[in-house]
Amino acid sequence: MPRKQSAGTLLYRQGPSGLEVLLVHPSGPYNRRAPWSIPKGIPDEGETDLERTARRETHEEVGIQPGDLVYLGFIEYKKSQKDVHCFAGPAPAEGEPRPTSWEIDQARFVPLDEARRLLHPDQVPFLDRLLAHLAAHS
Repeated sequence: MPRKQSAGTLLYRQGPSGLEVLLVHPSGPYNRRAPWSIPKGIPDEGETDLERTARRETHEEVGIQPGDLVYLGFIEYKKSQKDVHCFAGPAPAEGEPRPTSWEIDQARFVPLDEARRLLHPDQVPFLDRLLAHLAAHS
């Protein structure tokens, strides 16, 4: 059986204390202690472009339309047999993230050290990949 696919964005900006990334928290009482995530979701039927999926999911979940994105690869969720693909880019200057979907109850930019604590452990490598990308292109 083929693995499920999911795609999302890791949007970033410079905050008062350095680099910040946009994370979301899943809604529902059963998710009260759940880890945070990048805004992400599964492709719609017939949707084969994972960057398009990532852009759509980000807009649906936090009301932000991403600009230029680069592919940071994917990670494997071992338990759910799913691949999560990540596209990173600078956050647009206009508009603050806000939950715009029933799927999430919080959306905010957090400093990198806090992101490492909040983020789903399987997604933490995306932070390192983002830093490597930014270092290579600075």
